[in-house]
Amino acid sequence: MSKISEDDVFVVADNIFSPLGKTTAENFEHLKNSISGVKCHDDESLSPAPFYASLFDDSKQFLQSGDGYTKFEHLLIASIADGLKNADIDSTDKKTALIISSTKGNISLLETEENNPALQQRIAMSSSAKMVAEHFGFQTRPVIISNACISGVMAIITGMRLLKAGLYENAVIAGADVISKFIVSGFQSFQALSPAVCRPFDKNRDGLNLGEGAATVILSTQKKFEGSIKVKGGSVSNDANHISGPSRTGAELAHAVKQAMSDAGLVAGDIDFISAHGTATIYNDEMEANALALLGLQSVPLNSLKGYYGHTLGAAGLIESVVSIQSLKENLVIPTLGFAENGVTSAVNVCISPLQIDAVNFIKTASGFGGCNAAVVIGK
Repeated sequence: MSKISEDDVFVVADNIFSPLGKTTAENFEHLKNSISGVKCHDDESLSPAPFYASLFDDSKQFLQSGDGYTKFEHLLIASIADGLKNADIDSTDKKTALIISSTKGNISLLETEENNPALQQRIAMSSSAKMVAEHFGFQTRPVIISNACISGVMAIITGMRLLKAGLYENAVIAGADVISKFIVSGFQSFQALSPAVCRPFDKNRDGLNLGEGAATVILSTQKKFEGSIKVKGGSVSNDANHISGPSRTGAELAHAVKQAMSDAGLVAGDIDFISAHGTATIYNDEMEANALALLGLQSVPLNSLKGYYGHTLGAAGLIESVVSIQSLKENLVIPTLGFAENGVTSAVNVCISPLQIDAVNFIKTASGFGGCNAAVVIGK
């Protein structure tokens, strides 16, 4: 049973803005129909060789052109706008925080613009956050979370902690990343990209797909939202193993998951499904499976959404959390696209077909370069 608290943090609205749709509902409908945004792209401005990724159509317009915003900022604004539309929250209230999550922000401008002090200022994430805050009239200074691929999950945890500390009553948490030649070449240099649609946890997995998108989660401690889904606990750890390779044992991710459950007042038996990071790389999936086995969670239904969205970097933890929140609402866990045969030493219970489940709580995990790990517990 979940502990009853005076500082419950409620999820009051959300959005996913991706190649699969502009709203959470549109995205979830496509997922229910096993529609993926990942396809082969032959675009020399991004890569000299074709590669698989989930990317926006070049013709897609997020906002009016000539408004001074980059594609990255367009994504954030479009996602936040839809989230706020569905929330009884005032962005101009001094009790409302803005948290922005991204790994690369406007780094792609280095490919197209002259590198000078003005550009250095423009590509700073603080510049983007300030522009987004001003667009919506936020009165508070935005908080930026950029910690590799755990950024989205860490942003949710940060929002929860700020609210529980009584510093704010509401938090608008948004994350986005845009795929550029810089990002693609970086992952190619690691030989980390799959030549096909990725296969999380599968015996024949051979790398990840990249993706771009944005998502927003709006949290509040206001009692008028009682009865809503709650962010119950979260934790972050670092395995200090390698600049890009994860821990081989999974002990450090296991520590973050254990602490997140403790923070939520829950034990392993209270977890109904797991939204895994599941990048489909050899070492990430092995490490993640080891971590879950250490906690006795290997039989809990698990999915990875990377086969639908690719790895959306700083948006991944938010996109995948929103999908899982929708799973709680509809009692439906989305299957893992690309999985056929177990390929990890500590076998996990990967969903291979839509799972109808009376779920109360889920865990969202994430891990990233530099050894960072994060886990958040969300539930009814």
